[in-house]
This record gives sequence, structure tokens and C-alpha cells, in this order.
Amino acid sequence: MDLRQMQYVVQLAKERNFSRAAEKLHIAQPSLSQQLSKLENELGVLLFSRTTNSVEPTHAGTVFIEKAAVILDAVEQLRQEMDDLAQMRKGRLIVGSLPITGAHVLPHVLPVFRARYPEIEVTLVEDTTSRLEQLTAGGQTDLSLLSLPLGDPSLTWEPLIEEEIILAVPPRHRLAGRTGGVEVAELSGDPFIVLKKGQGFRKITLDLCLEAGIEPRIVFESGNIETVQSLVAAGMGIAFVPQMVARAPGTPFSPVYLRLASAPTRTLVIASRSGRYLSKAARAFIETLRETAPGAAAPSPGKSGG
Repeated sequence: MDLRQMQYVVQLAKERNFSRAAEKLHIAQPSLSQQLSKLENELGVLLFSRTTNSVEPTHAGTVFIEKAAVILDAVEQLRQEMDDLAQMRKGRLIVGSLPITGAHVLPHVLPVFRARYPEIEVTLVEDTTSRLEQLTAGGQTDLSLLSLPLGDPSLTWEPLIEEEIILAVPPRHRLAGRTGGVEVAELSGDPFIVLKKGQGFRKITLDLCLEAGIEPRIVFESGNIETVQSLVAAGMGIAFVPQMVARAPGTPFSPVYLRLASAPTRTLVIASRSGRYLSKAARAFIETLRETAPGAAAPSPGKSGG
């Protein structure tokens, strides 16, 4: 077997489809089928069960895919290290990001990084917290922008931004005119709008309620914090939101933002797999993040979001 065949098997496992896998690999579908059959004959096991509508890994295939992914990642790390030793300027960096967080942070970072390192290609992968942790732990992203706490113990991280968590309420909510901080316990019985499972900020919301001794009455769930804010503004419930995403006063569907008495915060971090070799490109990106990411933190809003 060779590395190319390993790449074919791993890609086919991702796509579960010969045509899509061949397209991603930039080869003809018959070539992919031929190489897979050749490898299976060499190994003496069937790696995939094929039907008219699906391609699924067998037990042997699952074992092979897991080991092959580790080997391919090790080869990529070795290539990066050798490139660095040769002082090559070109490189490729895969950065994971939470969609809305990235929308606020990356515009501060990427223009500066591109200006400094124009020959380094940056690929963005946007997904949920849980999925990004899996991708980062598996070496499928070099770095990922996440928020604490992280659930995967194989990840290492360094802090970038600590931002306040605030309360968003409808304009006609009973607390909308409050000038002082709101106690979370005062929100008992209020309808909550939260992010869906797999989103890190959902856990922050539930933990804040747990610490205050209340059970949030969840009426809506969304995969997008912008949708959450629009629903709050429309009077459908209340929500905790990161200060960074607070909308400016006068913006359509803008909630009223209030400080919480406990002034809770969340910490944004840049994470990578512990022990993974970080290329010069990755280290340069981290350094650029350290310099520029704090600019994404918005000023603390008052009761009207300003």
C-alpha cells in the first residue's frame, strides 16, 4: 500500500460516494475503484461494502481509516516541519472558526496576516463547537478559534479575548428600563431562546442558569446567534449573548441589552491538538491573532445597546 491509496480510502470514507470522492481527489472514478480493489486484494480484506445507493466502511475499513488518518496527518506534519527547515515562504493553513465569532474576529486578523504573508494560503472551516473540537483533535484543522470550556482533553489552547456576557431582552420587557445589573435569578420563568446542542455558548447559558438556581424555560433553539437576537427583539423571549455580537441601537430587530450583576465573561481561545507540530505559518497566525483579535471586542453596551 502507499500514501496515495490511504488518501483515497480516507476521502471515500468522508464522501460515502465514489463520484464525489473521485472529484475531490481530482481523479477519474474508474481509477479510484481500481485502486481500492487493488488495495483490498493486497490486504485480503474488504474495506467498504458497496450497494447501489451507498458506500459504507466495513469493520476492517473502519480500523484502516482510523490508522490511515493518523499516518497521513503525521506525514503532513513532517512535510510542514521540513518546509520550515528549508525556510520556505509558501504554506497552507487550515483555520477552524465558530461562524459568528469568526465574522467578528477574523476581519481584524486576516487582512493583517495576508499583508504580512501573502504567499500563505488560509482555508477557513466554519462549524459548531463540538465538530470543530473533533476536527482539531483529528488534525483536520491546524488551529481553531473556540470558546472555553473545551470538551476534548487532547486539545491545548491559549487565551485571546475575554468578553462580557450580557442579557438581551425585548424592548417591551419588564426589565428593559433597568439601569443597574440584572440578577440571573430574576429571570426565573422567563422564556429563553438558546443555541442548539453542539454550540459552546449554549452550555454557557445553561451553566449561568444552573449557578443561579433556575431552570431556563427554553421556547426556541437556533443554530445562529443572530437569529436568536432577532427573535428576542420580536418579543419571543430573552437570551444571553456575547458582548461582541450586540447590535447597534437602531439596527432592525435590535433587542435591549442589559448588564448582568455578576458580570460573567467568556474566553475565546485559539486551540490546537496537544503535541501537534505547529508550522511557521501556524505560529505566525497565532502571533497575528494575539495582536489583532482584541480589537474585535466591542465596548460594553448600556441598556439600549450603546
